[in-house]
Amino acid sequence: MPYAVIGFLTLALWAYCLVDIVTSPEEGIRHLPKMGWLFVVVLVPTIGALLWLFAGRPVEDRRPASTTRFGEYDRPRRRMATNPDDDEAFLRGLRERAEQQRREARRQQQQHEQDDA
Repeated sequence: MPYAVIGFLTLALWAYCLVDIVTSPEEGIRHLPKMGWLFVVVLVPTIGALLWLFAGRPVEDRRPASTTRFGEYDRPRRRMATNPDDDEAFLRGLRERAEQQRREARRQQQQHEQDDA
């Protein structure tokens, strides 16, 4: 009977580690890539599972929950917003779009005046 309990606990640990590896984000996994950890846990179940828990598992983020609601701010190397006044290409695109909208509004106004006449 005690061997059955130990076997069940080992199986549960192994299954937990496999699910944990698959659901963990690739960026947070330590020491090996995700596929490497899968191979280690599958080929050497008990020792591999323990290695995953102590050496490979992502370190939990200790920030308050209010700052992790928006995932786009948690990505490393994300593009940071810049001052639009410093970006000439952006301003040029805005001016062109505004001019295009003015031309379209004038065209619609002229068409509306022709329809009324």
